[in-house]
Amino acid sequence: MTKQERATRTRQALIRSAAVVFEQHGYAQARLVLISSGAGVSTGALHFHFENKAAVAEAVVAEASQGLRDMSAAIRRRTDTALQALVDTSHALVDRLRGDPVSRAGFRLSCDGERAAAPDLRMEWHHRVRELLDEAAAAGTLAHGIAREEAAAATVAVTAGFEVLGRHDAEWLSPYRLTGFWQLLLPRLATAATLPLLDPAGTGAAPSTGLTPSRRSPSKRRTGRRR
Repeated sequence: MTKQERATRTRQALIRSAAVVFEQHGYAQARLVLISSGAGVSTGALHFHFENKAAVAEAVVAEASQGLRDMSAAIRRRTDTALQALVDTSHALVDRLRGDPVSRAGFRLSCDGERAAAPDLRMEWHHRVRELLDEAAAAGTLAHGIAREEAAAATVAVTAGFEVLGRHDAEWLSPYRLTGFWQLLLPRLATAATLPLLDPAGTGAAPSTGLTPSRRSPSKRRTGRRR
């Protein structure tokens, strides 16, 4: 292993350890010694990569942000319609919030509490939701008269609410909760011709992340995925 590869692995280990520590103790009470020990390195090694605790927090948020962008882009490439991509991306996001400490800590650090760190992940998610709704409207799969900004706000409010509630009760991040939301909303969002092709439980178009996959709804719809 080269020196650069070791440095990259150490940095990633520090980011993951920091996410766990921030989640367990909060930003104010997090200690650099806990972060370094969780990564299996010295505090000196931590300071080689990060100037201070604020820089570590920013790295956690940046990692979560990059993961959100990469995940969304990969799902869109694998999905036929923008509305199904929106459903699938929301399920993948909830999977990450349930199983990935970097995503959980990134959302918390960027949006609430003692130290909000840029970028704001909820605003990034809002932007992506709005992009997919605009794409659906351009493709003619969005029902007539839908106010896209209101639909985007509702989607972000629900997913952000699940994220906050899920901090104390993991049941809120269960796949069926989000499936129920889409079962309510999709009949309002989609055209009559598009609705039968959409699966509110997700199509499984998300790239493999090593996280627990979403369970299917027992009454799933036929999907419009490529064969």
